[in-house]
Amino acid sequence: MRRSEVLAEESIVCLQKALNHLREIWELIGIPEDQRLQRTEVVKKHIKDLLDMMIAEEESLKERLIKSISICQKELNTLCSELHVEPFQEEGETTILQLEKDLRTQVELMRKQKKERKQELKLLQEQDQELCEILCMPHYDIDSTSVPSLEELSQFRQHVATMRETKASRREEFVNIKRQIILCMEELDHTPDTSFERDVVCEDEDAFCLSLENIATLQKLLRQLEMRKSQNEAVCEGLRAQIRELWDRLQIPAEEREAVATVMTGSKAKVRKALQLEVDRLEELKMQNMKKVIEAIRVELAQYWDQCFYSQEQRQAFAPYYAEDYTENLLQLHDAEIVRLRNYYEVHKELFEGVQKWEESWRLFLEFERKASDPSRFTNRGGNLLKEEKQRAKLQKTLPKLEEELKAQIEMWEQEHSKAFVVNGQKFMEYVMEQWEMHRLEKERAKQERQLKNKKQTETEMLYGSAPRTPNKRRGLAPNTPGKVRKLNTTTMSNATANSSIRPVFGGTVYRSPVSRLPPSGSKPVITSTCSGKKTPRAGRHGANKENLELNGSILSGGYPASAPLQRNFSINSVASTYSEFARELSKASRSDATSRILNSTNIQS
Repeated sequence: MRRSEVLAEESIVCLQKALNHLREIWELIGIPEDQRLQRTEVVKKHIKDLLDMMIAEEESLKERLIKSISICQKELNTLCSELHVEPFQEEGETTILQLEKDLRTQVELMRKQKKERKQELKLLQEQDQELCEILCMPHYDIDSTSVPSLEELSQFRQHVATMRETKASRREEFVNIKRQIILCMEELDHTPDTSFERDVVCEDEDAFCLSLENIATLQKLLRQLEMRKSQNEAVCEGLRAQIRELWDRLQIPAEEREAVATVMTGSKAKVRKALQLEVDRLEELKMQNMKKVIEAIRVELAQYWDQCFYSQEQRQAFAPYYAEDYTENLLQLHDAEIVRLRNYYEVHKELFEGVQKWEESWRLFLEFERKASDPSRFTNRGGNLLKEEKQRAKLQKTLPKLEEELKAQIEMWEQEHSKAFVVNGQKFMEYVMEQWEMHRLEKERAKQERQLKNKKQTETEMLYGSAPRTPNKRRGLAPNTPGKVRKLNTTTMSNATANSSIRPVFGGTVYRSPVSRLPPSGSKPVITSTCSGKKTPRAGRHGANKENLELNGSILSGGYPASAPLQRNFSINSVASTYSEFARELSKASRSDATSRILNSTNIQS
């Protein structure tokens, strides 16, 4: 049972007790029955009036609640429609009081949402208006009378954020351009003369309209000023180049040049004016020193001819170079030619530098080739030979590669210009092939000279014997000791016959015969002489004859001692035959030795 029902029953019990108590009081007092009835009627009326009043109040409360529910439902439906949300639905069964409370709470919540959205919309519209005024852009299209939805507010916020970014970027661009414009105006000594220029330079940055049109106009103004600045700089740089050129041609002293050093930088109007004055002064001096200027130009022309690899015919084609009538017309011709050559060199600078690099590499290659054929290079110290070999090997790889790169560049250049690229009057690749051919012919000539020299040396050794290969101070004594002579069995000859017959045959060094000799008698050991291919020391032709020949009778010095028995079966003809056989053997050995030396020399050179 509910507590309210319990309280109602308790109220009835209390009312019953109260009425009983009243009756008891009335009885004690002795109030008659009719008065009791009246008094009871009064109590009943009071109770009934009280209850009716209470019921009326509760009924009124119920009506108010029902009315409030109706009003809240209507307002809530309207708010849901305005806020673009689903209508409110009460979950489950509820009392009137709870329903009214829930509806009222929901209405208050949606009213708050509506207010917040309207406030945010107003704030976004204010920001949009400010940004649109600065950027000169149209306002954002949105209905300000209705409540915006969450999606509409999100899009509006994104639009405003984009506008802010646009403003920031345009402002940054404006500030940068303004700074550059101010610098250019200062450089050009230019004062703002239009309203737009004054708005840019003189007015507050925040007051400037950052429209696309203004930004484009601003960029155009900057380009115009930069163009004027670049033109002014080009004019000033041209004047400076002209001044330096005239200084060099007129050989102006350094002290006089330093007086104009302050205007050799910058491009302001006063600098340009000062430069023009200096040029005019130097031009006047040039007219007064015509010959000196033309000779200076000719020196520069010769330098460009060398840099452009001009042939002698190309150099002679410019006839004014050799003229001696120093006039203004001749100076103009030289000026025009130096300008043409300077432009020609600048256009083909990359090719000329490549050719120059090849020339330097080629000279270095020839130097390494020359050192490679020099036998004295093996006496180097400190590892220079190894370094040279590494550089030589590296150069042998890079030189053909450089030639291929130049060949490709020249072919491309010739296709673009429809003419041949010449170096020293001929095509570059023909020039390269000619250098290689000259190098090959030079190596062939050197090789032939070495072969001829070796051949002559071999013939000389065949006639006179090979030169001693050890230093003089280390030469040993002759194998035959003095006092011991070799006996040759021959017929008895007179002194006159010996001097007249034997000397032409043995005019030089006497070689030991390679033929075997008869064994000597007695206990003397057999001494067999072998040919070493080397010269024996001699003191001259006459001395050798005295040393090797004893013309006392039939004795000829040799390898046998005095005690060896003389053999009577040899004649002078047999001695000559023995020497001719020995000479043939010596010739074969000398050829073999010469061939070995030639091969060794070739290996060293390669």
